[in-house]
Amino acid sequence: MQKNTVREKLRRGEPSLGTWVTIPHALVAGMLARTDFDWLTVELEHTPMTIETAALCFALVAARGKVPLARVPVNSVENIKRVLDTGAFGVIVPMVNTRAEAEAVVAAARYAPEGARSIGGLLHAQNFSTDPGEYYAKANGQILVVVMMETAQAVENANEILSVPGIDACFIGPNDLHKSLGLPPMFESDHPAFVQSVDRILRVAKKNKVAAGIHVVDAQTAQRRIAQGFQMIAVGSDAAFLMGQAQKESQLPR
Repeated sequence: MQKNTVREKLRRGEPSLGTWVTIPHALVAGMLARTDFDWLTVELEHTPMTIETAALCFALVAARGKVPLARVPVNSVENIKRVLDTGAFGVIVPMVNTRAEAEAVVAAARYAPEGARSIGGLLHAQNFSTDPGEYYAKANGQILVVVMMETAQAVENANEILSVPGIDACFIGPNDLHKSLGLPPMFESDHPAFVQSVDRILRVAKKNKVAAGIHVVDAQTAQRRIAQGFQMIAVGSDAAFLMGQAQKESQLPR
């Protein structure tokens, strides 16, 4: 059975870089899988990505030896089950604000006795280069479970959330966190409320032996966050790379 190399890296305390796939076409994921990113998160929360397109993305990324992840639209059994059953190696769940919500994530993402995920499907096993029987027996040790910390409530409940057994990593959504703190949405700021919230999440994650992650805009910021102690770093997105380079090149004198 193919290993989830990102989960293994995080458990060893090493940093891991990835990016977001927001353009709803499998070729985009396939092209990004040829880069040096360790993982690619297929974005189903804020894009027109369908489950069919996501499944194709998962397959292409896995075939390149990289780790396909999925951010689901909302914390629900259906959303988590569908992306895992169609071949994602892990799930990123937005807006997890309480211990009960974190427990629901684990229950949906892991088979018994660790959770209550139902049995079925074939694509999950194929992407892990194995058969369904081995997948069912070993998936709990390979699936990466990530909860997003993006509100003041999540910051306040950080210890209750991150002490839930079965959570591998937490991930800060900086835009939503800023907004929840009464600040303009942005990726980075020096506002004390934001800085203190980020520091608290990182501190509590380390205490509970959970890898901390965050979304950043560029490689320079990623290096700073890694030095700070973050392990799971998302750098930009496919659309950001496209528009950033296109905007730069379109400004040539004419």
